[in-house]
Amino acid sequence: MRKLKELVIEKLILICGLASIFFVALIFLFLLKEGFAVFKAVNPFNFLFGKSWYPISDPPQLGILPLILGSLLVTLGAAVISIPIGVACAVYIAEVAPAKTKEALKAGIELLAAIPSVVLGFIGMVTLVPLVKSVFHIPTGLTALSGSIMLAFMAMPTIVSIAEDALYSVPKSYKEGAFALGATHWQTIRRVMLPAASSGILAAVMLGLGRVIGETMAVMMITGNAAVIPRSILQPVRTLTATIAAEMGEAVVGSEHYFALFAVGIVLFIISFAVNVTADLFLHKKER
Repeated sequence: MRKLKELVIEKLILICGLASIFFVALIFLFLLKEGFAVFKAVNPFNFLFGKSWYPISDPPQLGILPLILGSLLVTLGAAVISIPIGVACAVYIAEVAPAKTKEALKAGIELLAAIPSVVLGFIGMVTLVPLVKSVFHIPTGLTALSGSIMLAFMAMPTIVSIAEDALYSVPKSYKEGAFALGATHWQTIRRVMLPAASSGILAAVMLGLGRVIGETMAVMMITGNAAVIPRSILQPVRTLTATIAAEMGEAVVGSEHYFALFAVGIVLFIISFAVNVTADLFLHKKER
């Protein structure tokens, strides 16, 4: 009877796994079906590298290079802020903090991850945006920098949680051996623990950035939504996700604008898929 239950559970898990792959494949095929229609009006090179996004002009100008650069700028800014802070927090929780402090910090980090992005976007609008405007003396605080700071705040719970698990999974014999050779606590962390957990930490970073790339509401609310090629992080930008969210409700079904938004979704899907596959490869490398 016990073997039968285990067999049923195994088969259910297998079915769920196959179903998730099947649904992702269906989503991608649907995006391809709708998105590839735009290439009847514009060739793929001009679509990816065109500098103007005016989908309702006559004729429509469907170049998504400003959107790609806006997404990359916000993502890189978030990475510069979130990676060092997130890894430092993970090291503190895993190796330095007392037991009670560790539990409180872990609970707080998990709570941060549960805050809806629209709430964080609203908080950014009323606090962060005016602060950026006054500090840098610029016409508006709705800039790529504001989006980077808010997205870094959203990515840090993922980075801290997974990096802390990676540090905790390093065999204790590594630390004991370093202490036996006369290394201090900080030398052990820097030269033994961090290198040993590097693949897990890198996977944490990639998964954190994966959330940043796919974020919609927060960036739509505080980055200014200007579809122009950014020259500075203190300029308004528009991201791929914000473009889909802002324009899909207004696009006429079957129009070039409509199909172009699906093509933007294809680009975003490929980028997110590549980030998650890279993170998964690093996780498997860590397990080996």
